Amino acid sequence: MSQEDTAEVSLLTPRILIPFLLVSLIWGSTWLVIKDQISDVAPSWSVSYRFLIAAAAMFVLVGIRKHPFRLDRTGQILAVILGFFQFTFNFNFVYNAELYITSGLVAVLFALLMVPNAVLGRIFLGHKITGAFLGGSAIAAVGIAMLFLHEYRASPASLEQVLLGAALTFGGIMSASIANVMQAGERLKAYPIISILAWAMLWGALINIVISWITVGPPQYEMRAAYWGGIFYLGVIGSVVTFPLYFSMIREIGPGRAAYSSVLVPVVAMILSTIFENYVWTWLSAGGAVLAMIGLLVALAARKPKTPRISG
Repeated sequence: MSQEDTAEVSLLTPRILIPFLLVSLIWGSTWLVIKDQISDVAPSWSVSYRFLIAAAAMFVLVGIRKHPFRLDRTGQILAVILGFFQFTFNFNFVYNAELYITSGLVAVLFALLMVPNAVLGRIFLGHKITGAFLGGSAIAAVGIAMLFLHEYRASPASLEQVLLGAALTFGGIMSASIANVMQAGERLKAYPIISILAWAMLWGALINIVISWITVGPPQYEMRAAYWGGIFYLGVIGSVVTFPLYFSMIREIGPGRAAYSSVLVPVVAMILSTIFENYVWTWLSAGGAVLAMIGLLVALAARKPKTPRISG
């Protein structure tokens, strides 16, 4: 038996870079849509509708791609756990956070997803944390801090509301990170991404419905076209298009590096806000965006550490 090293994978290779940019661009747009969802409807019901639609569309995709619809017992258990953390806890935390702080603050805070992803990936998966990742993260963290300071100054929320909103956001970050690291594990890799996601979204939606009915009562909804248009956009474009791409990246390059898309997301959201909401840039926000992008480029240019492969 001899040992070989697998080929190094750069984030700048097209099969990684194209989905990376597409996911970042789409998720950068979803913050504006989620903002419109925060209304008289309880957040948990809006999340329920989003993932019922997402699950239905994902099962259609399973059929088109001719992947298996059925999962064995282990697969269903994993789908329930994944749905609970990714599509119930994560999104309920995020939607509720926006009741207290602006979508800009939530988006900027979520850029820190790369940190728990890298740490949990190191603990549970043995993924190395490279010098390039640490360097890029340090630069990006300064940029994120500047963006946060700008958004905090512009926010009408009180300090107590900001702290509560930040706590809810960090709950969402940790929930998403657990799901991300699960997706990179060997047990979930045994199942097709689209099949496991379809079931995870369905289980997440059902759990959301139960929680919603217990906590806020029967279904709530708005008749506005924009509300339902947003639900369908978030369910299909913001979920069915993005999650298979994102989880495929996680399986190939690891959860820490894949989560660097969260650094680009708030900058995309700010650019879209400039176009649609007359967002005004300051030296603080512009400097933070530039530093975040420099940190991102440092990480993108780095290669995935070599991992030993046994062959004989």
